[in-house]
Amino acid sequence: MQAGVIDRIYECGFVPDGWESVLSELADIAAARTGFLFVSSSRVHKFISSTDIGRQAASPFFQSGYILRSERFRRFTSAGHAGFLVEHDVYTDDELGSDPSYRDMLYPRGLGWSACTAVPLPTGDWFSIALERERSRGPVEQAAVRQLDLLRPHLARSALLAARLRLERAHTAAQTLAAIGLPALVINDSGRVLAANQFIEELQGCLRWLAHDRIGLKDATADKLLREAIAHSQLSASVRSFPVRDIESEQAMVLHFVPVRLSARDIFSNSVAALILTPVSMPAAPPVDLVQSLFDLTAAEARVARGLASGQTVESLASTAGVATSTIRSHVRGVLEKTGLSRQTDVVAMLAGLWSPKTTEQR
Repeated sequence: MQAGVIDRIYECGFVPDGWESVLSELADIAAARTGFLFVSSSRVHKFISSTDIGRQAASPFFQSGYILRSERFRRFTSAGHAGFLVEHDVYTDDELGSDPSYRDMLYPRGLGWSACTAVPLPTGDWFSIALERERSRGPVEQAAVRQLDLLRPHLARSALLAARLRLERAHTAAQTLAAIGLPALVINDSGRVLAANQFIEELQGCLRWLAHDRIGLKDATADKLLREAIAHSQLSASVRSFPVRDIESEQAMVLHFVPVRLSARDIFSNSVAALILTPVSMPAAPPVDLVQSLFDLTAAEARVARGLASGQTVESLASTAGVATSTIRSHVRGVLEKTGLSRQTDVVAMLAGLWSPKTTEQR
């Protein structure tokens, strides 16, 4: 079984859907009722459970941030142990009885013993596994801990591999936008910059770098809007665009906050948004494929959006395409919904700012 589970652990670094099965096997080793894997940032817990019952019971605690703030989480992560730990490694009996995580959350549910491990990731997050055992069974035995410890290096490598793959994707996204002349950053749920392209260095009058690899805007009004967009990024997948002033050159720009829409099951995908900064005085509309990929539009919606940005009317678009104006208006509604805008003129203004003067190719 050991060789088989190791193979499945490494497979999870590429295919995250396999974690539930791996967690079940780890829970069996610890004779646990359920197993949890979670990736936690400064604000957000994303988790997987080996059982539906465990997932339903734990959801309120994860979603409220309770677990992240708990003394239990702090003790297990701060121990700095490259292996699995049990309660008596980090608690005395008296401390266990008075800890709210045990007294109010685990004990009432018949749980109270566990084997846990935590791995810091290069994204600044924590990868943790908690195997929760029935309280009536007593502490997880050291024989089970030793067996889990044999698997722990493989779990850590798989988690690190997954995190690095996501960072590489963020870097690729930023460089792809650079290839068509767009300054861009990719950030996570706390506003930390995961990747940036070389054009960002040319915007020193707009951007300010903050502690812990975070980014801010020198334009105070725009900075407030950016903070709000980041704060609501977990609740809304809408694209947000707003003006930004370069305080050195007085150049007007537009910042596009474009959510990264990735599989909700991939808990390592903590890229939240691409920030794209462009001058507002762009005479040409962007290519159809760029518009389509940035905003998850259909091909027809992207052509309509680009047509509007280039100065065409609904009627002229319908005549060119040989379709009814109602069809074009339906596409316009789709564009408005997916870009998070409310008026055609807003779409035109936003797309006009997406095309860089560094790019001469038109489609």
